[in-house]
Amino acid sequence: MSNGSAFRTFDRELHAAEAHLTAGLSPETLFGAYMDWAGHLINQPGRRTALLLDFLQDMAILTQQAMGVTTANALQPNPGDRRFNHPGWASYPFSLFEQAFLRAERWWSVATTGIQGVSRSHERMVSFTARQLLDMMAPSNIPFLNPEVLEATWQSEGRNLLQGFSKFVEDMTKQTRELQAKLPLRPGRDVAVTPGQVVLRNGLIELIQYSPLTDKVYPEPVLIVPAWIMKYYILDLQPHDSLIRFLVEQGYTVFCISWLNPSRKQREVHLDDYRKQGVMTAIDAIAAITKARKIHAVGYCLGGTLLSITAAAMAREHDERLASLTLLAAQTDFTEAGELQLFINEAQLAFLDDLMWKSGYLDASQMAGAFQMLRSADLIWSRMVRRYYLGVEDEPNDLTSWNMDATRMPYRMHSEYLWHMFQNNNLAMGRFPADGKPVSLSDIDLPLFVVGTERDHIAPWRSVYKLHLLNPGSLTFALASGGHNSGIVSEPGRANRSYKILERKKGAKYRGPDEWLRVAKPREGSWWPEWTRWLGACSSAPKSPPHIGDEEAGYPPLCAAPGTYVMRR
Repeated sequence: MSNGSAFRTFDRELHAAEAHLTAGLSPETLFGAYMDWAGHLINQPGRRTALLLDFLQDMAILTQQAMGVTTANALQPNPGDRRFNHPGWASYPFSLFEQAFLRAERWWSVATTGIQGVSRSHERMVSFTARQLLDMMAPSNIPFLNPEVLEATWQSEGRNLLQGFSKFVEDMTKQTRELQAKLPLRPGRDVAVTPGQVVLRNGLIELIQYSPLTDKVYPEPVLIVPAWIMKYYILDLQPHDSLIRFLVEQGYTVFCISWLNPSRKQREVHLDDYRKQGVMTAIDAIAAITKARKIHAVGYCLGGTLLSITAAAMAREHDERLASLTLLAAQTDFTEAGELQLFINEAQLAFLDDLMWKSGYLDASQMAGAFQMLRSADLIWSRMVRRYYLGVEDEPNDLTSWNMDATRMPYRMHSEYLWHMFQNNNLAMGRFPADGKPVSLSDIDLPLFVVGTERDHIAPWRSVYKLHLLNPGSLTFALASGGHNSGIVSEPGRANRSYKILERKKGAKYRGPDEWLRVAKPREGSWWPEWTRWLGACSSAPKSPPHIGDEEAGYPPLCAAPGTYVMRR
């Protein structure tokens, strides 16, 4: 080993150790962002004066409230902020604590945004970290300032605090591995129970073929490509909210990829390996098993991004085995990729590369922590209050249990994904290589059904909508109520569900997202039936279902669904 290599290894070891202390965030990135913000704010005395006047005005109003004077300009929490829902917050002095926090929250939002000259990425990072610190110090997190905690303590004679302390000790003494071992709902028993068989297993995927539930099925099977960042059964939870079961009940032969949860052994697996050993291998198997000429392809989240790459590469090679393409909360242009962009720049990605190089993968807890930070008020602090101060155990449901069942990311693949997509936007720019040659999404000549969700922090719907700019073909876009997961897992019959939908004909003029939002009319209920009607219109007349697997073709049934890969943690 040369001296340069040895010292490079030392640097990577150092960065990996630092990452454990900084939650994976690059110290240089944070320092640079704050210097950019502070430097420009210092050089804007007019802006500082305006902030000072805002601060003094807030102090005057709070002083009046402290003296018992009712003011008409009380602030309201942001929509979706449930921290102050308890009626006790309307009573003095708790109302004063709430208003002081809300005014601090507003003041810091103004102070960290709109500073002329600060780069957009630095502004987002400074605003985000300020919000994290404020969320940590919210009065709802302090037991003697929270009327709900005080009420529970009075009514239970302090038993809530004893129960909460017991839960705290339990959480602190258990090892991570022991905590992960306890899923409230187990795959194959409580969730992921749609009957089927694993018909293919390689070093990256298991392919599940689901048993038919109708006498006749459409000749074109459906391949579902889930994200490898999550276990596939987000789409096969319990029977009442399983998208996979719903498809099977509508007369479709459904196949689904179950990705391997990687270890250090897979550290050098490439993103293109996921396309070739994952999606293309599944397509080959489905064609051999069903003898179908055409296949409906469906991709969710990162699986949809990978599927769009696959479809573009197939179009380039004149492979015409796809009948349609459905993308669920999947981005193809990453210029507006939501709050995850907070963690994406060259310094941050270099730091993250060293962290993954050390372990061979990105640990599931680090990815889960990043997602939790995006909504820390709900996913961290409010849960802490309920568990440790109120002594309340959240009732597990299928979605929360699945959320605990996280996966890892191979070092090489995840690095390529972040650099190619988030940092350089290579797919949208026509620079992303498949088999060493760039692909273009404009080559895809298939009916497209694209779903975005209204409150998506991971794949914002306006980002998903950008496929209108990248492909001129027939594209039906649906906007579902809910977030990244709840908007997709939106079964018929669930209350308070709605969606909007419009079709863009092939070759039609572009309509921007704001105009689309004005023109599309809201519809009550689930978007699932609308989608299966669209799939039906892209399909041939139903016929008898195919066999499960095909031993002669080299795809014998290996084991019952949900298979073995989904069990690896």
